[in-house]
Amino acid sequence: MQVIGLTGGIGAGKSLVAEVLGGLGARVIDADKVGHEVYAPGTEGFRAVVEAFGTEVVGGDGQIDRARLGEKVFGNAAELQKLTAIVHPLIRQMVDDRINAARQDPEVRVVVLE
Repeated sequence: MQVIGLTGGIGAGKSLVAEVLGGLGARVIDADKVGHEVYAPGTEGFRAVVEAFGTEVVGGDGQIDRARLGEKVFGNAAELQKLTAIVHPLIRQMVDDRINAARQDPEVRVVVLE
């Protein structure tokens, strides 16, 4: 099985290329979506983010309010590093788990990590 990393700047066409490759049979893992999943309610990431940044980062819907969280971390290097230290290992683990699951599926020949 091949694992392909698809990178590029904002607006470079990564999502379009990933969609085309997915249409050709590749398993696509969207790292941005994984990033949101790691702090979904009930997860280790959710608990860690709330513990680190307070309950005010939780919106009325029970989800992490990304705008409120962003207000706390963007422009503050120490707070951004704290968030990064929480979510990046969790993202890496979730991506690794999905790649390993794809390796177990004989139908999957290519995984694209966007």
